[in-house]
Amino acid sequence: MHHIRVQCEAFDIAAEQAALWQGRPQVGAVVTFTGLTRDINEDKAVRRLVLEHYPGMTEKALVALAVEAAGRWHLEGVRLIHRVGTLTPQDPIVFVGVAARHRGEAFEGCQFLIDALKTRVPFWKKEAREDGEHWVGTRASDAAAARRWERRDD
Repeated sequence: MHHIRVQCEAFDIAAEQAALWQGRPQVGAVVTFTGLTRDINEDKAVRRLVLEHYPGMTEKALVALAVEAAGRWHLEGVRLIHRVGTLTPQDPIVFVGVAARHRGEAFEGCQFLIDALKTRVPFWKKEAREDGEHWVGTRASDAAAARRWERRDD
């Protein structure tokens, strides 16, 4: 079961988490990640963040990640929600939730999804900071995190 949404509206973290396990007695573990909009980047205060995406392409990339994760780990469910539009500090921006029979697969699946999402899904971020508006690129640390999940033919 994969549930993918890209939306402007806020989401209810507890409701999204509960949807992963309620009525599904085979689920033994739920791992979630919620990303929040920060108030600082590169030592500059951030007043707001504007997220843009390519409708259709973004959802397709998120579905592909969910399918890949489910193929690598025995997952009972995946929920990916990413907000777009204008956000302010402390606004939830992304929710990644994974349900599995066992915790190890849930943890790995969730970590893979957020690491891959940061580098493989087309979102564009522009920050309004004290020194003006700036587009935000992929961080080297995000790229390094995503590389550890790359499959290698050994």
